[in-house]
Amino acid sequence: MAVSSDIGAGLRPRRYGAVNWVGVWNLYVKEVKRFLKVITQTVAAPVVTTLLFLAIFTLALGRAVEFVAGVPFTEFLAPGLITMAMAQNAFANTSSSIVVGKIQGNIIDVLMPPISPGEFVAAYVLAAITRGVLVGAVTWLAMMAFVDLPAAAPAFLVFHAVGASMMMGLLGIMAAIWADKFDHIAAITNFVITPFAFLSGTFYSISRLPEPFYTIAYYNPFFYMIDGFRYGAIGQSDASPLLGLAVMIGVNLALWIAAYRMVASGYKMKA
Repeated sequence: MAVSSDIGAGLRPRRYGAVNWVGVWNLYVKEVKRFLKVITQTVAAPVVTTLLFLAIFTLALGRAVEFVAGVPFTEFLAPGLITMAMAQNAFANTSSSIVVGKIQGNIIDVLMPPISPGEFVAAYVLAAITRGVLVGAVTWLAMMAFVDLPAAAPAFLVFHAVGASMMMGLLGIMAAIWADKFDHIAAITNFVITPFAFLSGTFYSISRLPEPFYTIAYYNPFFYMIDGFRYGAIGQSDASPLLGLAVMIGVNLALWIAAYRMVASGYKMKA
């Protein structure tokens, strides 16, 4: 009887409380280790690409456009390039991982453990933030050899680095759940992410845009993540920094709810 009781006790499900912190941590660590294993591709390559953008724009436009909004062109350009690098890599981290899991059929290994939809989203987003911020930090350090980046408002700098990475990580989850193959992710990257990033003041001040493009820019959430990060880096912005904070909080909250519902419904993830 004692043996039978011990066996029965061993088969009881483990209790995790309100949040399965062990599950969230292990899924987060798995995702971080996944991109660190190919760090030359996931971190070093974006840094080199961003430095090439800086060099090309500086050499091509440096003499023609010496100042933008009262600051040297290279100082204005650098924060936008860093934000773009963070955003693209945060999106790639979540989208590639989930799509690979769906195509290879091993996404079930993540869905079967006792992890709630909120914990699933949190783990993937935290890993995306880690990759995005790491790429941004390394790019910042590399650019300091060529550009003066004073970090005028550190709190805004950190907030928008995390907020931008979070926003793109959530978009990556939603895109990957919807996608059936890598071509779908490539289409979203090429026709949605890249145009929104390039048309949001990455390389220029939107104050130079004619109507109606100037007004349209204010409805682009990508503009606020770039403008806010630029304000944190050099103290210069096209929009109110407080408005940027509110927009980023609102957009991330809306995207979190949307991603949570997609995961909870099992849309395109459960047979």
